[in-house]
Amino acid sequence: MAKTPEEIKHSRPISPHLSVYKFQLNSITSMGHRLTGIGLFFALSVVCWWFILWVFSKFEPCYIELLTQPVVKLLLFFVSYAFFYHLCTGIRHLVWDTGRGFSICAINYSGWVVFAVSTLLTAILWIFM
Repeated sequence: MAKTPEEIKHSRPISPHLSVYKFQLNSITSMGHRLTGIGLFFALSVVCWWFILWVFSKFEPCYIELLTQPVVKLLLFFVSYAFFYHLCTGIRHLVWDTGRGFSICAINYSGWVVFAVSTLLTAILWIFM
């Protein structure tokens, strides 16, 4: 006996809601890689426009003084962290492209290494800046 369309619709499994799903380290690093890529695109666009304005204003010092503002420094700090995070996750993906590091232990370890190394590189950059 064939099922009606209504019976088929009600017999389908329901996907769990996001509030039920437990995020894993690998999914967080994957989403972070994508978000930092998008953020870096917009940050680079803003930097390019800032540089164009600075050049066409005949190198007025007000554009350089803008870089000393605390809000701009904070934004540059976050952009630098996003850059190093995106770089580290990109290297992680390159290692995966060689066929290595696919065990659960290696994936979790490399995920924590990504967070640690990107934080360390950001701190080193801002200490020596």
